[in-house]
Amino acid sequence: MRVFNLPDLGEGLQEAAVVEWHVKPGDTLAADQTMVSVETDKAIVEVPAPFDGRVEKLYAAPGDTVHVGAPLIGFDGSNDDTGTVVGVLSEVKATPAVRSLARSLSVELATVKGTGPGGVATSEDVKQAARGGGLRRAMAKNMATAHAAVVPVTLTDDADIERWPQGTKPLARLARAIVAACRAEPGLNAWYEDDSRKTFQEVHLGIAVDLPDGLLVPVLGNAEKSLDGLDELIRKARNRSLSPNGLRGATITLSNFGSIGARHATPLLVPPMVAIVGAGRISRQPVVTADGELAAHRVLPLSLTFDHRAATGGEATRFLNALIGDLQT
Repeated sequence: MRVFNLPDLGEGLQEAAVVEWHVKPGDTLAADQTMVSVETDKAIVEVPAPFDGRVEKLYAAPGDTVHVGAPLIGFDGSNDDTGTVVGVLSEVKATPAVRSLARSLSVELATVKGTGPGGVATSEDVKQAARGGGLRRAMAKNMATAHAAVVPVTLTDDADIERWPQGTKPLARLARAIVAACRAEPGLNAWYEDDSRKTFQEVHLGIAVDLPDGLLVPVLGNAEKSLDGLDELIRKARNRSLSPNGLRGATITLSNFGSIGARHATPLLVPPMVAIVGAGRISRQPVVTADGELAAHRVLPLSLTFDHRAATGGEATRFLNALIGDLQT
């Protein structure tokens, strides 16, 4: 039998819970056909078939937690190419109703200590685990890493957006302006790893999305080519239906906290990225026009937090100037 193990799901995730199988033993699959939906701390992921073949065995039932590298599905044929199997299946005693509740609350049953008879997990056990929140734990880990590793400096300024046409979507305009700023000053569209900065021509834009159970940062890949997928990306983040690739590879991040409130902030920068743009609440503010007159214009407060190990103040200021210049056109 050719055993396919649970693959690396990215973001440091080590396990996933089976939500639903889309195949059964005896089915014949084509490569890339969806086999199973699994849930991680961050998203519901559809795992495709690695090759053509006939299903011989499913190693986990809906609700079971599978570790990365552990057997997921077996195909008819030789097992010569399966590699080393690591990890074990986690068996948790729970009724189908409790497993369903765990999935709806994004709780990994493997982390739940059952208090029912014989160690069975109860609905109250799941609810108690949900108060900690898997996504929130992942967020806390990232923030702690950011605080420990980065040497942050924040610049702030305002963009006069009075010229924006009615109905302009701030998120899309901010994304466009970040792309323009990355072209003008690519030193901030970069990663800093192993004491070395790597700049990118492609802009893979992370968008911080506020969810009830924590913060998620989906990534709009190649934003320099098109921003058409921005709305769909946010929708998938809110529905937690992103693939692992939708959470990987950001080269710069936008935190549009002004859509909720507040004018200024110093967002935490998660390595290896070098910069994060913060956008505050748009409001009418007194400005002096080019004619020297006082007027009330719509003003967008901005912040740029950058890792001073990787970028200079001059590079950051040029980036911020280019960002504002695009927003004001």
